[in-house]
Amino acid sequence: MYRILMLNNIAVAGLRRFPRERYEVASEVGHPDAVVLRSFNMHDMEIPETVVAIGRAGAGTNNIPVEAMSARGVPVFNAPGANANAVKELAVAGLLLGARNICDAREYVKGLQQTGSALDKAVEAGKKRFVGFELPGKRLGVVGLGAIGVQVANAALELGMQVIGFDPQITVRRAWQLSAGVEQAETLDQLFQHADAITVHVPLVDATRGLVNKDRLALMNEGAMLINFARGGVVDDDAAVDALDSGKLHAYITDFPSERLIAHPKVVALPHLGASTSEAEENCAVMVADNVRDYLENGNIRFSVNFPECRLGRSDAWRVTIANANVPNMVGQISTCLAEAELNIEDLLNKSIGELAYTIVDVNAPIGEDVEARLRDIDGVLTLRNIGKPVT
Repeated sequence: MYRILMLNNIAVAGLRRFPRERYEVASEVGHPDAVVLRSFNMHDMEIPETVVAIGRAGAGTNNIPVEAMSARGVPVFNAPGANANAVKELAVAGLLLGARNICDAREYVKGLQQTGSALDKAVEAGKKRFVGFELPGKRLGVVGLGAIGVQVANAALELGMQVIGFDPQITVRRAWQLSAGVEQAETLDQLFQHADAITVHVPLVDATRGLVNKDRLALMNEGAMLINFARGGVVDDDAAVDALDSGKLHAYITDFPSERLIAHPKVVALPHLGASTSEAEENCAVMVADNVRDYLENGNIRFSVNFPECRLGRSDAWRVTIANANVPNMVGQISTCLAEAELNIEDLLNKSIGELAYTIVDVNAPIGEDVEARLRDIDGVLTLRNIGKPVT
């Protein structure tokens, strides 16, 4: 019986992926094997030593101590792309909100107290106050061409915009999905230069913190728009407010309100609505539940933010998985240890990413406690899981 600690509610469709006869899933459970959450801040909690996997039903993992989990050999799973359509729709809506001054115009109408012909005159007067502009022909820069950025870029092209994208780490899969009409920027500065709008779709890490700053905003066209449905820290809010005050920015549409942003008349601040659709929540829940379950039952890793993708099909063999430091001769030491125990390796897969590596080994007989102990004693081994045969 696997135990799953739920720190937040997730969609019922995700819960259903954990069979009741094999999983205990609850908000309070002792000695959990895995933790599943959405927005709960795990930095402030003591994570039980029994936890071997953490899954977030969403893309960002800033609320999870990823570095500490990596040191423990615990993969952290997320759900990249599961909310892509929801965020894409909101980013496109953001472009329209900013270009047509929709929010200000709505507030103007809600404040009208006149009646009859006086109301008609006030409505007509509003037309002059909230004149906007159309999107076709405008130049949009898309920072980050992952699942969301690609969809935003393609949608903007369909709206008639000129689109330029920047992502030095774009995957082959995303490149195939990206429309040929999207131009490629060689640098971020090139992307911002002469842009009429910028939309960011990158995670918040040290390299992206303050990515949208005073110097880059200065490169944009006068009266440009800034769209941020990624993470708050990606944009230097002080620089954005200064650009709004000077007229460099016409509008800033963001999902990450702050006191200063809320008070600014040219800011449209939303309460983190990016992935807030029933469809996105269900997609995220199902995706993370499937990947956590596959790891617990089979040791396979897919969509982990700290470990390499490593998946090996099951046979009628006994399986052991090892998370370790990415150092030379680790596979050789594992193989030697198994050979000395007269265990024949039927299949083996080893992958690495940065300072971490992960190995899946299938052998022809059960791995006893003595062999487990010898494998754990290998210098650099972080965690070992003796999964055994597949459950049918």
